[in-house]
Amino acid sequence: MISVPVAIALPSLLLFLLLFGYLGVPLWLWSLYLAAVLWAINCPLGGWIVFAILALILNVPPLRRSLLTAPIMKGIQALKLLPSISETERAAIDAGTVWVDGEFFSGAPNLNRLINEPYPEVNPEIQAFLDGPVEQVCRMATDWEIQRRKDLPPEVWAYLKQERFFGMMIPKAYGGLEFSNLAYSAVMVKLASRSFTHTATVGVTNSLGPAKLLLSYGTQAQKDYYLPRLARGEEIPCFALTEPNAGSDAASITSEGVVFQGNDGQLYLRLNFRKRYITLGAIATLIGLAFKLRDPDNLLGHGTNLGITCALIPASTPGVVLGKRHDPMGVPFYNSPIEGHDVIISVEQIIGGAEQAGQGWKMLMQALAAGRGISFPATCTGVAKLVARVTGAHATVRRQFGLSIGRFEGVEEPLARIAGLTYLMEAARIYTCGAVDNGEKPSVVSAIAKYHFTELTRKLTTDGMDILGGSGICRGPRNLLANIYTAMPITITVEGANILTRTMMIFGQGVIRCHPYVYQEVQALSQGDAIAFDHAFWHHLGLTVRNGFRAVLLSLSRGYFARPRSGSTAQYHRKLAWASATFAVLTDLALLGFGGSLKRRETLTGRFADALSWMYLGTATLRRFEAEGRNPQDLPLVHWAMQYAFAQIQQAFEGIFNNFSVPLLGAILRGPVAAWWRLNPIGTLPSDELGSHIAQLIQVPGAGRDRLTAGIYLPSHPDEALGRLEHALNLSVQAESILKTIKAASRTGQLPQAKPDQLIEVALTAGIITQEEATLARAAEFARNDAIQVDAFTLEEYQNGSSPSSSVVKEYVAIS
Repeated sequence: MISVPVAIALPSLLLFLLLFGYLGVPLWLWSLYLAAVLWAINCPLGGWIVFAILALILNVPPLRRSLLTAPIMKGIQALKLLPSISETERAAIDAGTVWVDGEFFSGAPNLNRLINEPYPEVNPEIQAFLDGPVEQVCRMATDWEIQRRKDLPPEVWAYLKQERFFGMMIPKAYGGLEFSNLAYSAVMVKLASRSFTHTATVGVTNSLGPAKLLLSYGTQAQKDYYLPRLARGEEIPCFALTEPNAGSDAASITSEGVVFQGNDGQLYLRLNFRKRYITLGAIATLIGLAFKLRDPDNLLGHGTNLGITCALIPASTPGVVLGKRHDPMGVPFYNSPIEGHDVIISVEQIIGGAEQAGQGWKMLMQALAAGRGISFPATCTGVAKLVARVTGAHATVRRQFGLSIGRFEGVEEPLARIAGLTYLMEAARIYTCGAVDNGEKPSVVSAIAKYHFTELTRKLTTDGMDILGGSGICRGPRNLLANIYTAMPITITVEGANILTRTMMIFGQGVIRCHPYVYQEVQALSQGDAIAFDHAFWHHLGLTVRNGFRAVLLSLSRGYFARPRSGSTAQYHRKLAWASATFAVLTDLALLGFGGSLKRRETLTGRFADALSWMYLGTATLRRFEAEGRNPQDLPLVHWAMQYAFAQIQQAFEGIFNNFSVPLLGAILRGPVAAWWRLNPIGTLPSDELGSHIAQLIQVPGAGRDRLTAGIYLPSHPDEALGRLEHALNLSVQAESILKTIKAASRTGQLPQAKPDQLIEVALTAGIITQEEATLARAAEFARNDAIQVDAFTLEEYQNGSSPSSSVVKEYVAIS
C-alpha cells in the first residue's frame, strides 16, 4: 500500500519531473528533485548515503572530473564514439559561422529570433540599376539568340563591361559597384530569367574568383593593381580548382608549385597543373589557381610542404595552355580545361603574398561558406519565377476538350508545386542574403540553399516541361523552358555536387559545427583538455535529456507546449519547436549509437540533412510572411509551402526511424515510435483544394501573380516569346466572359452547336454579343493561336542553325 503522504506527493513529483525535463534544469536542481523523491518514498538511510555520495561527485566539478569524466574520456577515445576530423575538414568547419542552424540543433529554437532576423529590401539605387542596365542587357539578346551564336553577342560583352557587371562586389574605391549580396542576388535573379549564359558569365566574376579572394586576402598592391582592372572588365577572371582526379574531393589536387630562387636572387614558383570545368577559362586573362606548394629548400621559412595555395597567373604567362572548351549540356557559356607546364611566376603572385602560402584551402572554404548560398539560389529563383510565369499563362491560353488545361486537376498539381515552391525559394533567398550581408558566413545554411534550390528548380522545370507538353520539347525562339531544362544538371553538379552536399556537408559537417557541444567535445578530446570536456560533456548530456522530454511532450501535444504565437501561422511555429526537439534528440541518439562511423552512414545522414533543411526553408517562409506585413492574399501560398515542408520533415523522420540500425534502440524507433509518428504525423502534403487555389493564382493576371514573380525580365512586346504569351493571357482572361456568353447561347439553342471561338461572327450577327465584344474575342483568339504555336524550320535553316523565317501563326490562321 502507498501511504497517504506518498500518494499525495507522487502527482506533484511527476509534474515536476515533466517540468524539469522539459525546461532542462541544472544538475543541482535535479539533485534536489531526487532528494524529494527519496523523502516521498521513505528511503532508508543506506539509500540516502549512496545518493549523497553521487550528488557530491556530480555537483563538485573537481571530483566529477577525476572520478567520472576522465574514465569517460578514455572510453570515448577507445570506442571512437566521436568523429575524427582531418585538417581539411577542420578548415571547412572553422570557415563558416553558426547562424539560425544552431537553433535547430539546440532542440529549443528561439522562435522570436528566427522570425526577427534581417529580411532586407532592395534600395532605390539598386532598383534603378535593375530597371536600367539590367533591363537593357536582357533586352539586347534573347536566350535563343545566345544559344544560336554559342556565345553572348559582342555588344552584350561590351555593355556588361561598360556597366561594371563584372565588378558588382568590388568596392567603389576600386571602380566597382560595391553591391550588397542582396543587390547582387537581385541582379542574378533577373539575368537568370533571360538566359543561363548571362548568370554563368556574370556569376563567376563576382562569386568564387580572384576578385573575392583579393578583397579578403590580397595585399594592398595586388588590390590596387587588379581590382580596378577586374571592375572595368579589362581582365576576364577564372578560378581553377577542379582536376581529373580531384572533384568533390578538392583537397586531393595534384597541381603543384615548387619554390626556387632565380638567378636574380628573387623567389619564384614553378607551376605544373591540369584543370577542367573552369568557367570562362578559355577566354580568361587572369587565372586564379589552386595548387599544392612545396618548398624543398625551405626558402620561405614555413617548412617544405606548405599545402594548398592560391595564386594569380596572367593567362599570357609562358607555359599556360588555353583555347579549348567543354560543352556543358549545350549551354554556350565558356567552360574549359586549363593546363600549365613549367609556368614561372613570382612568389608575390600568391594571393596575399608569401605570408599566405599554404593558406589556400582556408581561403576557399571561407569564400564558399557564404558564396555558395548566394549565386545559385539567385539563379534558381529567377528560373522558378520564369517557370511560374510561363506555365501559368500557358495553362490558361492552351485549351483542350473545350477548357483551359489549367482547369484539369492533373495540371493543377504541378502548377501548385511551381507556385508554392517559388514562394518558398524567394523567401529563403532573401533570408540567406540578409544573414550574409549582416556579417554571417553560414556554411551549413549555404549548403542547404545550394542543394535545395537547385533540386527544387530541377523539379519545377520538369513540371513546367510536362505542362507545356509538345511546346516544351520543340526548340526555337518561342520555347522559353527547353534551354533551362537542359541546363539544370549543371547547377546540380558545380560548387559541390549535390549528392555530396546532402550526405556529407549539410548534416555531416553541420552536426559538428552547429551542435551546441559536439565540436567542443571533439576539440577537448584532441587536446586532452579534461576541464573543457567535462563542461561540454555534462551539458551535452543534460541537453539530450531535456530534448527527450521536449520531443515526447511536444509530440503528445502537437506542439502546444511550445510558447504560443498568435496569428494564422501559429501552428507552424509550434511545429517548428516540435520538429527541432525531435531532430535534436535523434541527432544525439545517432551520435551515441553510431559514434565516429555516423558520417559514413550517408543514407541516414542524408535524411537528417533533409529534416534540417526543411526546418530552415520553412523558417524562411514564415519570416517572409512576417516581413511583408502578413498579407492575407499570400496566406494560401504560405500554408502550401509550410505544409509541404513539414511533409518532407515527416518523411525524413520516418526514414530515420526505419533505418536506425542500432540494437534495441533501433527496434524501439522502428516499432512503437514509428507507429506513433504515422498516427500522429508532424505534417502531410497540402490538400488538393489548397493546391487548386494557388494553381489558379498564377493563371490569372493580378497582384498575386505579379508579387510571386517580381524581379524577373518581362518583355512587353508580343514579338518576344514571353511578351506574346502574356499578351495572349491578358486578352484571354478579358474575353472569357464573352466566350461564356456564346457558350450559354449555344446550349439554349440560340446559336449552333460548336466551339465558342468558332461562333464569334454568328453571335455578333444574332446580337448575342456587341461589335466591341466581337473585336475583343477575335483579338483574344488570334493572340491565343499565336501563343500556342511552335517553331518550324526549313531543312536548310535547321542545318545552318539559323532562326525559323516563316510566320507560323499567319499560316495557321489562313488554313483555319
